[in-house]
Amino acid sequence: IESMQISRRSLRPNEFDHELVWLGLSVGSLAFAAIWFWLGLPWPRCLFHSITGRPCLTCGATRATIQFFHGHFLAALRWNPVVFAALCGLSVFDVYAAAVLGLHAPRLRLNFTPAEKTFFRYTVIALLALNWVYLLSRPPEIF
Repeated sequence: IESMQISRRSLRPNEFDHELVWLGLSVGSLAFAAIWFWLGLPWPRCLFHSITGRPCLTCGATRATIQFFHGHFLAALRWNPVVFAALCGLSVFDVYAAAVLGLHAPRLRLNFTPAEKTFFRYTVIALLALNWVYLLSRPPEIF
């Protein structure tokens, strides 16, 4: 039975540089958000919430992110568990990417079988659905 394989190797010529691109987007997004709030620009408004009065799938993401970067991890988790988990994963990836890029080290690559890809897709969909149920179960005045 085939299963996921992890390899450690140098970046191949013309290969997509995940570490550089995703670290750049992550740091760039953080800088953009920091400048946005420093300038006192208005908070993003959720069109879904404005129309329905109910939280969308990502409701609380901005507040969870702010709490996360202030070190209030439990508050971030309460605002949006999926966003909290994504921020934790992104933080670990950013440290890895910065180390790999700074040290010119070999890259980690994951190779999944088609069955594993399908399993992960369904797992992500299920986690998003459970997260939305959690958000919908909260009192409406919170959002």
